Amino acid sequence: MPVEKPYVQLFSLHGLIRSKNLEMGRDADTGGQVKYVMELGHHLSQREDIRRVDLFTRLIDDKRVSSDYKDPIEIVNEKFRIVRIQCGGRKYMRKELLWPHLEEYVDKTIKFIKRNWVMPDIVHGHYPDGGHVAMQLADIFGLPFVYTGHSLGRAKLARLLEQGMTETEVVKKFKIDRRIQTEERILARADLVVTSTRHEIKEQYGLYEHKDVPKYQVIPPGIEIDTFYPFYHDMLDDTETSENARFAQASMLKELNRFFLNPDKPLILALSRPDKRKNISGLVKAYGEDLELQAMANLAIFAGLRKDIDAMADNEREVLTEMLLAMDKYDLYGKMAIPKKHDFEYEVPALYRIAADKRGVFINPALTEPFGLTLLEA
Repeated sequence: MPVEKPYVQLFSLHGLIRSKNLEMGRDADTGGQVKYVMELGHHLSQREDIRRVDLFTRLIDDKRVSSDYKDPIEIVNEKFRIVRIQCGGRKYMRKELLWPHLEEYVDKTIKFIKRNWVMPDIVHGHYPDGGHVAMQLADIFGLPFVYTGHSLGRAKLARLLEQGMTETEVVKKFKIDRRIQTEERILARADLVVTSTRHEIKEQYGLYEHKDVPKYQVIPPGIEIDTFYPFYHDMLDDTETSENARFAQASMLKELNRFFLNPDKPLILALSRPDKRKNISGLVKAYGEDLELQAMANLAIFAGLRKDIDAMADNEREVLTEMLLAMDKYDLYGKMAIPKKHDFEYEVPALYRIAADKRGVFINPALTEPFGLTLLEA
C-alpha cells in the first residue's frame, strides 16, 4: 500500500515575510532566516514526495509596514502557501515581545487545522518562538517535530555580557531567560534539529543541558547560481543577462557614484542588517583610522532598509546613529556610501559583481555569525 506524501507545516512567527520582494534587513528580525524559510518552503514544494507546504507566520495589519502582511492566506505556488494567524493584536512587534501571546497563536492554529480538515504530518519550528508553537502542536497531535534555531539564546547572552551589558539588562530587553528555557525544552523534545554547520552543533547547541538529546542534521544553505553569478559572465557575448539584472547594475552604480568623489577606486562592500553584532561601527572605525586604505578604496555599507532613523526600534536606531557619527568623526564624506535601500532580488547580486569588477572586496565584520549567507553569496 503506497504511503501518502507528507504535508509539512513550517513556523516562523515574527510576521514580516512574504513571497516576493523580501524586506531583509528592515530590522533585527528580518535577517537571513527570512530568506531561509521562504526558500525552504519553495524547495520542499518542488519535491515530488511532498504533498503540500504551509508556512505559518503572524498576521500584521499596521500602517508602519506593508499591507501584504495582513493577507490571511498568500498563495506562493500550487503546493505552497503562507498562512497568517493573528495573535497579540495586529500591530507589528519585535520577536521578544511575542512570548506572552504564543499560547493564543497555538490555539488559533489548532482551530485553523480543524477548520480545514487537514492534519499536518510534520511540524518544523524556526527560532524559539516558532519552535515553541511547533512543539506544542507536536505534543497535541502526536507529530514529528523538527527544529531550526538560526541563532541561540545562550550564545547571545554570552556575547552581550562581553559587550558590557548586565544579565538583568539583557533579560529585561531581550527576555533571554524565557528564550533559553524554551530552547532547553525544545532540545529535550525535538525529533530532529537542522543546523547549517557542525560548528553550530558543537559551539552553540553545545552550551545547552539537553544538547545530546536530539538527532542533528547538517544541511548547509545554498544560493541561486543563476542569480549570484561571477561578474565576468557579463563580459561574455553569449551571456543572456536579464533586463532586470542590467537595470539593477546601472541603478546600483548610479546610487554608489552619488556618494563618491572618486568612484573608480576599488570598493570595500559590507551588507548586513543594522544589528550590533554585525559590528558596522568597528568597520567604519577601521577604515576611518587608516588613511592609506582611504586613499586606496571607497567604502560602501548597506545596513538594511530605512526611511526615518528616529522611527526605528532602539537597536537599529543606535547602530545607524553610531555609523553616521563615525562617518562624521573621521570625515569620510566622498569616500563612504550609506544608501538607504536596496532590492534583494536583483540589486544585491549586482552589488557583489560591482565590487568584484572594481577589484574590491566584500567584508563581513560581524562579531559572531551562525552561518554567514552573505559570505557564500560573495
